[in-house]
This record gives sequence, C-alpha cells and structure tokens, in this order.
Amino acid sequence: MQCFCTIIIQINTFIFIFLLLNLSCRHIAWKSRVQKYFICSPLPWKNIIRQESNEASLLEESLETLLSQKCGQKAFWYFLKSEFCEENLDFWLACQEFQTCDSPEELTRRAASIYEEFIGDESPRQVNIDFYTREIISQSLQQPSPSCFVVAQKKIYSLMENGSFPRFIQSENYKVLFDGAVKQRRQTRSRHFPFPQNVTSTT
Repeated sequence: MQCFCTIIIQINTFIFIFLLLNLSCRHIAWKSRVQKYFICSPLPWKNIIRQESNEASLLEESLETLLSQKCGQKAFWYFLKSEFCEENLDFWLACQEFQTCDSPEELTRRAASIYEEFIGDESPRQVNIDFYTREIISQSLQQPSPSCFVVAQKKIYSLMENGSFPRFIQSENYKVLFDGAVKQRRQTRSRHFPFPQNVTSTT
C-alpha cells in the first residue's frame, strides 16, 4: 500500500512539473511574440513620439503645409485678421479656386469678382501688389486665363511667408494649432494602431 501511494505521489509530481513547464513555455512564447511585434513593427513604439513631433513641426517649417490643411488655414486667417491683413489669405485662396474653373464664362465671372474685390483701385480689400502687376491683370480681364492671377498670387504668398508666417508660429494661435495636431494624431493612432493579432495570454 505504501509503495502504491509513493507511485501516485510521483505521478502527480511529474504531472505538476509537466504542466508548469508547459505553462512557462507558453508564457515565454507569448512574451517573444509581443517583443517581436514592438521591435519589428513598421511603426515601432519607440519612434511614435519622434514622428508626432516631426509631423507637427511641419506646420512650423512650411507655409505650404499649413495652408494645405483646413485647420491651418483657419488658424492663420484669424491671426492675419488680428494684424488687419486677412485679405492676403482670402485673395490667395480665391486664386487657388479660380484656377479650377473649367469654362470661359466661369473664368470671366470669377476674374472680374477677384479684380473688383482685391485688385482694382477702388477695391475694398486691395492687396499690396505693384502697379505693373495690376495693369497686366486689368488687361487680361477680357479673356482671362487660369494663370492670369499667378504673378500676383505669388507676390502675396511671399508677403505672408516672409512677414506674417514667422510671427504666426510665435503666436498663441500656432500653439493651439500645434497642440491640437499632436492630440488628434495620438487619438488617431490609438484607434488604428492595433495590438498584435493572435497574441493572447494563456494565464
């Protein structure tokens, strides 16, 4: 009887050791898969903060990048309004839209509207361009082309890029925009950066 009990104890001990080793191996395998995911992922976690900083800093490095985003346009417009020169951005945006006109009639109508608002001598929101550029635009109004405002648009863009934009990135408007861009990026990643598939705990 004693011998039989000893055998039972040995068997139970063997089973316990076997289960313990099996559980340990599964835990190691799970840990290995998790580590491999974070090391080999196309977007490793250790680079996320650096990438967020780089993406948000593009708003500071380029007026073109800023104006390519609706939130950037809006923040910059309010800043320009505080400096009493929001007509510069309105003119630039109007020129961008003008270049998409797809009929001669629409080109003529929009060209006259832009000239009346921003270019003419009596324009209520006249932008700061030279007399020669105004005359060239005036002469092109009879048969305007999609590029008839390009020279003036570039001049106004240069004014914003070299004048208002450097002041904007030092302003509270930019700080709010920057913080918002980083926050939105983190929220987007939290929704679209899934945990590794098929990695589940066996405990």
